[in-house]
Order: sequence, then C-alpha cells, then structure tokens
Amino acid sequence: MNVQFAIQGKTIYVLEVNPRASRTVPFISKATGVELAKIAALCMVGKTLRELNAPREIEMKHVAVKESVFPFARFPGVDVILGPEMKSTGEVMGIADDYYSAFAKSELAAGSALPSSGTVFISVKDEDKPAMVDLAKRLRALGFRIVATGGTHQYLKNKGIETEHVLKVTEGRPHVVDKIVDGEVDLVINTTFGKKEIADSFSIRRESLMHSVPYFTTVQAARMAVGAIERLVRGRIPVIALQDALSNLKR
Repeated sequence: MNVQFAIQGKTIYVLEVNPRASRTVPFISKATGVELAKIAALCMVGKTLRELNAPREIEMKHVAVKESVFPFARFPGVDVILGPEMKSTGEVMGIADDYYSAFAKSELAAGSALPSSGTVFISVKDEDKPAMVDLAKRLRALGFRIVATGGTHQYLKNKGIETEHVLKVTEGRPHVVDKIVDGEVDLVINTTFGKKEIADSFSIRRESLMHSVPYFTTVQAARMAVGAIERLVRGRIPVIALQDALSNLKR
C-alpha cells in the first residue's frame, strides 16, 4: 500500500492510501539493500517476516538523498515554483558518506550541477533575509561574487556583506534576467511570496531553468546547496559504488 502523510506540528494526517507501491519503495530498497517489493509479495502469499529473515533495523553508514526530476523545460510558460501537486516524472539518488556530498551528487544526477565558482544571484522575501546573512558570508568565503536586487542588496550591505546591486525585471535594463541569459549568473537563490511577487519573478526562475542555472526557491534548499558547494570547493567528493556501500550495512 502507498500511504501519503501530511504532518503539522505533532499531528499526523493520512491523505490517501492506495493499493500500489510508490516510487519511494525502489529508492529505499536501493539505499538499504532490502528487497521490499519481494518481501511484501512473499508476505502476501503467507510467508512471515521471521521466515524471510527480514531485517528489523538497518544501521546505515552512508547517506542517500532522493532528488526529484521535473519536465518543466518541455512546457513553455510553466512556472517551476512548487506546490502540493505531484509534478515530478522520476527521481535520482545521490549516495555518500555525508549529507551535503550526497545532495551534491543528487543535483548532478538530476542535471543541475552545482557551481564551484562564479556569481550567485540572491533575492529573497523579507522573512528569509536573516537566513541569507550566513549563506552569503559562506559563499563570499568560497570566492563567489554576489549580486542582489534592491531590498536584499541593502539588507546584506547593512550586515557588512559585499554585494552588487542588480535591477529587477520591472525596474529597467539591464536587469537580472539579462544577466542570466548572458551567462553571468551561476546560481540563483530566489524566494518569494504573494501573487504579484510570484508573477514578477517568474522570468527569473524560467530563464534559470532554460539556461541550466541551478536555482533554489526555499531557504532549506539554499542551505543544502551552500553546504554541498563547500564540499565541492574544499575537497573532492569521493565516488562510492552502491555495492560497496551496501556491503557495509549492519542488520
């Protein structure tokens, strides 16, 4: 059975239960080395978990990150900003010894390789500005140049972080989308709220997609991206064979 949950605070809601396996099942099977579909099928015909010697707990020494793959590039005019609807057409896995390295691999596998140098564009809603201070400092320490629209630029400047001001699309040219199209931006961090604001920033997300510029639309994802970039810049991320990772599992 495929069960979808929503969690708010300490309350757990069951959204739906379907007689099918979700795409998460093969991901978990690969990450843990446990053939969940096979075990489930044998249980359906009368076998017990004890008979199958199914593991009760698995101690993993590696981290596996699932990254969704979206078909947005094939649909002109579609906004890439996400909501509750299922829009992905598949997933990829990044596997490594730590969370950030696994995230970096998952981005690469999804066709959105993170940069190790260049220019980062930052434009975020007011409530996310405090979180950008730490991320901007870390990006500057890695040698990245930062460009930002008015409000974000002024906020970071007041915090002592060097950034360059760039115009919004509605403020004239050359603006941020011009820079993305001209290949002058290597990473985009853009969070927004409100119908008008989402519409005004649509072209930023769309052109980032069409020009293969990695973009992140939440603070949580931006934090993961910066952590992954630190791993890329400060040391080579090792390649781990799936078979080797699974051979080290304790069950």
